[in-house]
Amino acid sequence: MTSKPDRVVLIGVAGDSGCGKSTFLRRLEDLFGEEFITVICLDDYHSLDRKQRKAAGVTALNPEANNFDLMYEQIKALKAGTSIDKPIYNHETGELDPPERVDPNHIIVIEGLHPMYDERVRGLIDFSVYLDIHDDVKIAWKIQRDMAERGHTYEDVLASINSRRHDFEAYIDIQKQYADVVIQILPTQLIPDEEKERKILRVRLLQKESVEGFDPVYLFDEGSTIDWIPCGRKLTCSFPGIRMHYGPDSYYGHDVSVLELDGQFERLEELIYVESHLSNTSTKYYGEMTELLLKHREYPGSKNGSGLFQVLVGLKMRESYERLTAKTPQPVS
Repeated sequence: MTSKPDRVVLIGVAGDSGCGKSTFLRRLEDLFGEEFITVICLDDYHSLDRKQRKAAGVTALNPEANNFDLMYEQIKALKAGTSIDKPIYNHETGELDPPERVDPNHIIVIEGLHPMYDERVRGLIDFSVYLDIHDDVKIAWKIQRDMAERGHTYEDVLASINSRRHDFEAYIDIQKQYADVVIQILPTQLIPDEEKERKILRVRLLQKESVEGFDPVYLFDEGSTIDWIPCGRKLTCSFPGIRMHYGPDSYYGHDVSVLELDGQFERLEELIYVESHLSNTSTKYYGEMTELLLKHREYPGSKNGSGLFQVLVGLKMRESYERLTAKTPQPVS
């Protein structure tokens, strides 16, 4: 454990299971250092174990299966610098294990299905991101994972998704309106529908305007609407190429800046060319964004907009952390 923090900064990472939260958390640990961050999976606040949920006919997504009062009290205590005895949900057995001691850390990340569902918990969060995966991509990813690794059939996978759909839309999806930043992962628009295998992705970074201390990343000219095809002499692109877009938009009644990348990089080293045309990236030196992606090119999404935007959001979180923990100069008497 690092030194006891003067100020605990709370980050919320929301999204459905299998939407890339674990990769994003690895990128945050790379940026801040593992010792600096404590990650709390909000599944630990399930109030019903697997058997009880089955008996009650509710999913883990349903608020009735979660203890938001305890979640709020414990996250509030951590943010105030007090240690807690956090419950543990055992994913293998589906049961609740004895609690574990968690101490305050410089950064506490609460991740899972409900970081922004409860208004009280939401009010404690300093910076929030929602990972929003389009249904077609989610199904393709889940099929790939569950059929290949878990021996499920195509019908099993679809049944699993459909059984959760109502609760996902009612309790999880609605949280994206509260996030400072949303990363949307969508099917590409560069290839006709019938030829898509969901391997080429269109990724959008929605950045809420008027968030204190947060300046959205922009391409070329802040506030303009830009469409850019960067392929050519400085960026190697095989079919179907790369297309970027930037411009203002509205999202759940909020003004947002949207940065979009459709397609994938062939040579990750050449991303420096794209980085040089982005502003407000919150990097500390030229090329830091590209360097962070190159450091773990094996992470899922490194060659497309999901990796790029996860790194950008991580850099924004670092900037927010430094702003929130900066010592205020004392007036000279």
